[in-house]
Amino acid sequence: MSKSKKLPDSTVVEQVAVVRLADYQVPPFLCDSINLRFELNPESTLVTAVLHLHRNVASKHQDEQLFLNGENLHLERLELDGQLLASTAYQVNTEGLIIFTVPAQFTLSITTLITPIANKALSGLYMSGEHFTTQCEAQGFRRLTYCLDRPDVLSLYTTTIVADAAKYPMLLSNGNLTASGTLEDGRHWVTWNDPFKKPCYLFALVAGDFAVLTDVFYTSSAKKVDLRIYVDKGYQQDCHHALTALKKAMRWDEVNYGREYDLAVYMIVGINDFNMGAMENKGLNIFNTQTLLASPDTATDEDYMYVESVIAHEYFHNWTGNRITCRDWFQLSLKEGLTIFRDQSFLADIISPAVARIRDVNLLRTRQFAEDAGPLAHPVRPGSYMQIDNFYTTTVYNKGAEIARMLKTILGPTNFRRAMDLYFTRYDGQAVTIEDFLQVMVTIAADIDFSQFMLWYTQAGTPQLIVNDSYDAASKVYTLTIAQSCPATPDQEHKMPLHIPIKLSLFAANGQVLAWQHNAASVTETVLQLKTANASFTFNDIHTKPIPSLLRGFSAPLKLSYNYTDADLHTLFKYDTDQFNRWDAGQQYAARVMLNLIAAYQQQQALCLPADFINVWRELLSNLPTDLFFASQLLTLPSIKYLTTLMPVIDIDAIAAVHNFVALTLAQELKAQWLHYYQLYHQPDVQY
Repeated sequence: MSKSKKLPDSTVVEQVAVVRLADYQVPPFLCDSINLRFELNPESTLVTAVLHLHRNVASKHQDEQLFLNGENLHLERLELDGQLLASTAYQVNTEGLIIFTVPAQFTLSITTLITPIANKALSGLYMSGEHFTTQCEAQGFRRLTYCLDRPDVLSLYTTTIVADAAKYPMLLSNGNLTASGTLEDGRHWVTWNDPFKKPCYLFALVAGDFAVLTDVFYTSSAKKVDLRIYVDKGYQQDCHHALTALKKAMRWDEVNYGREYDLAVYMIVGINDFNMGAMENKGLNIFNTQTLLASPDTATDEDYMYVESVIAHEYFHNWTGNRITCRDWFQLSLKEGLTIFRDQSFLADIISPAVARIRDVNLLRTRQFAEDAGPLAHPVRPGSYMQIDNFYTTTVYNKGAEIARMLKTILGPTNFRRAMDLYFTRYDGQAVTIEDFLQVMVTIAADIDFSQFMLWYTQAGTPQLIVNDSYDAASKVYTLTIAQSCPATPDQEHKMPLHIPIKLSLFAANGQVLAWQHNAASVTETVLQLKTANASFTFNDIHTKPIPSLLRGFSAPLKLSYNYTDADLHTLFKYDTDQFNRWDAGQQYAARVMLNLIAAYQQQQALCLPADFINVWRELLSNLPTDLFFASQLLTLPSIKYLTTLMPVIDIDAIAAVHNFVALTLAQELKAQWLHYYQLYHQPDVQY
């Protein structure tokens, strides 16, 4: 599911049972295949489901009774192995259907009646304008028919859709189209078959009259894939960027992860009031049009990047989420966090690594860190929940992505790719856990102990590092002392030390990158592995007192405290070879200056921007990086939102006043240089 979160259901729940990870048990029954038939009508849709079930021998519960989830359904007919069941053989309640006695292996035929036009929960099958659409993650399939609505039950799906041919000429579902026809009463029908087992939350159905934008993609093995984007008529011209992004994502996944697309068609449908950013249903993604359409007349650079990111995210789910799915909803970050990391890496490759990383960290610092610091702080894998819809958070998604990134940092790119190859091979077609994911890392890198690393998933809060250093000029030894801690969060007062990878380089005051000996080799960058509350690291043969470039690339999601001087930050801002840390040094310096001005403003003192700060900007404007996208980030002041995260008590009036003052002063003092670049790059006749 995309990073835009689902809106909470407005239904009042009087009593909600707490679901606990510790209570997980394997399903007592499994479903090999489901044949579905939908006879669509907004007021009354008839759904016939034929389920082929068998008792799960791995279950401790071998009761003859079967329970199927179901909500807001009207049961029309129920057959077991072709025999109509008497009303005394089953019971319907608000949570589902209980059949009192079933054999070890059997076929169940269920006919239900639902009312899509009355479904205002936007879960299950509902009407979006004149279109039928579904949303089944996390628990919407139970609003279509009675079922085993849990992610660890994977089935093969065949779906037949019947509808009025004039009103609904396009009938879409998962998989490949295998048959179609017309009926004498003006209706038509299609049958879709999905050859890959999936949990029911990945089921999708869309019916309506759309404009369609088409293209083809040839996989690395020369297999042809039809690409189709369906949107309301008149909007297809705004889908070209999304289609281009999709083809880029498909090729990128082949090159970087060896993942080839596996169906004959890949479809995306844009729905105006879809209640998520997008949904990765197998072969039939459903998008809110906000995450799909991009017009040069109205869209910003950020809009274009957002479309590329969401398109890639849902496509990458085909393997990290669909082919390999979650055993239970506590493992949500296994698909969402990992897929966020993959779409972040894709965006870095196609736009700018530095800009993409800055974008990722800004979101983390302004949203996820705030979540970690508030009353709703929770681990990436919580131990319990009351409503699964509340699980779609920046912690599960974005902090989960940072955990995947740390694993790549610890293993290195080559071993991480080997681990991912093993993950895809070992668990294809299965519903797995975060422990399974970490186990492939252990298999590939047997010399690394990952037992402590699991705390990143189970411990809430944003870690904090305090770094101190010393330099002995006589022995040329530089020592870093690092202490880690994590503040108490709800339900977790005491925190254990984490396994933290800290990527580091050292710089001289003149910007020279310093080298030191490590394992008989001269190195200029390393990854420190911090596993204790306090640790010291020494660097030998350092000829001058260094300036440490810490946490390069933001190698771990934490808050870092080191007493940089203004001169240190100037050096890193000018010379750091890690572009993220170069930008971050500028942000730290600017934030320091602006916080001092905020304090002056609060004391009603006159505001004056330091000359050194203006000179840093003047020098940057005199020597911009060739990557102009990155240059634009270097020239961007810390955001008002970011400044609020640095203040114990937020004074929004003071922040806004100082932000405006600094921007205006820089504009006035550096007017000639700003005009130079404006005239150099402004092309009024160019149609973007």
